Amino acid sequence: MTPDSPKPVSQKPGASASPSVEPSSAEPPLSLRETLHEIIFEADTPGGKAFDVVLLIGIVLSILAVILESVASIRSLYGVHLRRIEWFFTILFTIEYLLRLFTIRRPLNYAFSFFGIVDLLAIVPTYASLAISGSHSLLVIRALRLLRIFRVFKLAHFVGEAQVLITAMRASGRKITIFLGAVLSMVLVLGALMYLIEGEKNGFSSIPQAIYWAIVTLTTVGYGDIAPQTVLGKLLASTVMVLGYAILAVPTGIVTVELANARGNKGLTTQVCPTCSAEGHDLDAKFCKYCSSKL
Repeated sequence: MTPDSPKPVSQKPGASASPSVEPSSAEPPLSLRETLHEIIFEADTPGGKAFDVVLLIGIVLSILAVILESVASIRSLYGVHLRRIEWFFTILFTIEYLLRLFTIRRPLNYAFSFFGIVDLLAIVPTYASLAISGSHSLLVIRALRLLRIFRVFKLAHFVGEAQVLITAMRASGRKITIFLGAVLSMVLVLGALMYLIEGEKNGFSSIPQAIYWAIVTLTTVGYGDIAPQTVLGKLLASTVMVLGYAILAVPTGIVTVELANARGNKGLTTQVCPTCSAEGHDLDAKFCKYCSSKL
């Protein structure tokens, strides 16, 4: 070895000769679908919040145009312009609906969800008006889309309360179904009894007519278009009226109990699953509770 030659670097036993490379901490860039999903569905990003605010303004303006067009004096002066505004927003909402389907990995899950059906019904009446006159008036259903305002301002506690209500209604479904079956049976019996007591001469011309009276009376609506005339008929009617108050209390109690049981679901976020478009996830959730996809 010459004096000018470099000295070999000493290595510890077991050490690797190759230099250590630290793993890159930079996250990979989002794809076009992921970027659009973040803007369209998420409300906790600047882009998503701006998109939802613009969307809500468009919904309000489109509903206002439909309402103004129903006024004859305004329609005669500005009907053409209002129709153009209506078509403008319908085309925009159609593009938005298609983009929502594109950004979800399972588009049918979104299409058959509550907001998916509402978004579709918000654009169908305008196209249907080409074949069915006057159907565009159904565009006021776009008002349901204003429910997205809960997501715009990151009101996650509203989303949580809505999830609690949905959970309680689902848990009460079987009990309420059994309750409604009992009420229908009761209405049939009461209607048949009133038909036998009063008969056609007092306005109860058929059993279906008497059943209609029983429903109106039991629900405490009381139109008064049909009323019993005999003493026995009035006694039965009084019993049905008092029974109506007890009947109304039953579903209220069922839902109240289930609401109390569902109160344990707290701390929900506004994040939407990119696969199935489900909402109502916990704040610390990493995976969707419905389809197990990564959030």
